[in-house]
Amino acid sequence: MIPVCRLADLPRGEASRFEGDPPIAVFHTEDGEVYAIDDTCTHQDASLSDGWLEGCEVECPLHASKFDLRTGKPDGPPARRPVRTHEVVVEDGMVCVRLSEAVPSVPACAARRLAVEGAV
Repeated sequence: MIPVCRLADLPRGEASRFEGDPPIAVFHTEDGEVYAIDDTCTHQDASLSDGWLEGCEVECPLHASKFDLRTGKPDGPPARRPVRTHEVVVEDGMVCVRLSEAVPSVPACAARRLAVEGAV
């Protein structure tokens, strides 16, 4: 488990980006649930933590595809592939993430950038 932030530092309705390999977005929904997904939209290189959170969905800030935070599945085009979801545990006020062992589903442009940065 990777400690990413204190729950008190992540207000409800907000997201935080954790620099990982690839980056992870952690969301605290209005109903108090905490979810973690890969931060990069599967359609184009956009940070989902910069998107709009509504219920259990985040809308990509570039092209408006929405991803279900529970499953990673997009609601429709332009995104077609799901983002990876990660297990989240809140213990003693600390948000911790267990990274999925699935292969990340990032667009080619993001894969090239991450490879140059040494993350993939």
